Amino acid sequence: MAGKTIVVLGGGVGGLVASNELRKRLGREHRIVLVDRDTRHIFAPSFTWLMLGWRTPPQIIRDLSLLRKKGIEYVNAEALEIDTENRIVRTTAGDFAYDHLVIALGAEYNPHGIPGLVETACTPYSLEGAVELREALNGFAGGKVAVVISALPFKCPAAPYETALLLEYAFRQRGIRDKVDLRVFTPETLPMPVAGTEVGTAVKRFLDERGVGFQPQHKLSSVDPGKKEITFENGQEAAFDLLVAVPPHRSPEVVRKSALANEAGWISVDRRTLKTEFDNVYALGDVVSISLPGRYRPDAPLPLPKAGVFAHFQASTVAHNIASEIKGGTSRKEFGGKGYCFLETGYGMAGYGSGNFYGEPQPAVTFGRPSRPWRFAKVLFEKWWLHHWF
Repeated sequence: MAGKTIVVLGGGVGGLVASNELRKRLGREHRIVLVDRDTRHIFAPSFTWLMLGWRTPPQIIRDLSLLRKKGIEYVNAEALEIDTENRIVRTTAGDFAYDHLVIALGAEYNPHGIPGLVETACTPYSLEGAVELREALNGFAGGKVAVVISALPFKCPAAPYETALLLEYAFRQRGIRDKVDLRVFTPETLPMPVAGTEVGTAVKRFLDERGVGFQPQHKLSSVDPGKKEITFENGQEAAFDLLVAVPPHRSPEVVRKSALANEAGWISVDRRTLKTEFDNVYALGDVVSISLPGRYRPDAPLPLPKAGVFAHFQASTVAHNIASEIKGGTSRKEFGGKGYCFLETGYGMAGYGSGNFYGEPQPAVTFGRPSRPWRFAKVLFEKWWLHHWF
């Protein structure tokens, strides 16, 4: 059997899992090529710990070149064009022909899409942003803190709420909680609405118990750096001394200009197999758009959240099916909408939610009260992840 070439675009969660599992399932006569413009894999769930000084950057970073010892060809390059007709990916390091293509490029941030946001906001959504936020917190003695979800969709649905709860904990530990007015602003009606009203209500209760204000249906319109004031599309305004923002998300440019992009710029896929409309081309993780019909408003279905756990399970599905096809097998796997999430709440505790997001007529998701064992489980997961895939 002639060797095949599988090109994986992106070294985040989905790309990392897909390339590792493909390598384990296929002989060395088959090439696994992972392309990423970054030289590092960064464990994003630890950004909130970095924000508070509980981690340093080296502790949550692994060098993607380590994958070469596993027989995965890592290429440090930016994808410039996805040519599905000729089965070629053009990059800054040259062209790569593929037999199978896995697109796991994630979402990129577009803070310039909102006037004034770049000049004023810190964000826990990137390594550099979390470090900047840590420095801002070190010099913060009190005032109005606004945690703002700029727009939908955004990845890691629990992260803004975890950020707010950990900030509340940190302010209390420093003895300045009574000097801080802490609020969350979001376009959502409830926290994490796609997980169901029970989960959203539980998270809102956590905020209420800590005295963290929750302002739903507030979509950010602009920021005035001089006045330190944010304006929302509903016409309301709010002052801030420290602005912590989830920036607007969009798909990467190479996807937006490709034949793969839908009207919103994301990639539509079969929700069970992650296949695109093009032969032997799969997409997974944050770069895809998967509608969940029947959620609250049938005329406006909610999308499957953009979260690393879904990228993980989707990548496992894709790797299994590609390897089975190459080896001439009939075994097929489907992604069933399974997901889980930790929500750290401070005070040494974390909550844990899990369930089936493809459940009908509503997602079958449960969320337990925060506890110390779940927080310990979150720490263990970080250690396992950074060790297992490298």
